[in-house]
Amino acid sequence: MEKKSVTILLVDDHAIVRYGIRSLIERNDGLKVCGEAGTLQEAYHKVSDLKPDIVLLDIKLPDGDGAAGCREIKKRVPDVKVIILTAYAEDSIILEAVKAGAEGYLLKDIDSKNIITAIRNVVGGKTSLANEAISKVLNEVKQNCSGEDDLTSQDKSILELISQGKSNKDIAKEIYVSEKTVRNNASRIFKKINAGNRTEAAIYWSKRKILK
Repeated sequence: MEKKSVTILLVDDHAIVRYGIRSLIERNDGLKVCGEAGTLQEAYHKVSDLKPDIVLLDIKLPDGDGAAGCREIKKRVPDVKVIILTAYAEDSIILEAVKAGAEGYLLKDIDSKNIITAIRNVVGGKTSLANEAISKVLNEVKQNCSGEDDLTSQDKSILELISQGKSNKDIAKEIYVSEKTVRNNASRIFKKINAGNRTEAAIYWSKRKILK
């Protein structure tokens, strides 16, 4: 049976940018651009209709910003993965996008082959953020992180599995507890380490392992 292609919706208000990204993506086996949008409103309709695996989303659009767009897209199609692809590297913009649940944050000066790698990483359950984004998110998570030393061995196991892109259901099977228990524990852990979502928690844990 033929393997299903990863479907991608491109959201950028510049047609020439969408054309370039589409050309790049479709040179790679297993990746397919299923649609394009130039505004958030257009993106909302298309993401609901097409249900893509990935949305490549610009942060600045004529009718709103990408962080708000990311929240709305995930509300409409919870399983979709969002990668912000933008020219902006301001701290506040990066943090807002990650807090909105974006799994990736890439700058438009990225090497073309790294865009493909980022898409494949996000499809595989990993986060994919530019170095600028990682450092800023990590600093944000570390601020007021009073519970870091209170992490139990199970907390650390859950964080490790989250950083591997595992779902709550997968984690429950790995550590032999209910999915509800994982969900409750994850919420408690996020408060301990001042992480707003799984992306922030994954970045925190990955960097902590490196720094230890």
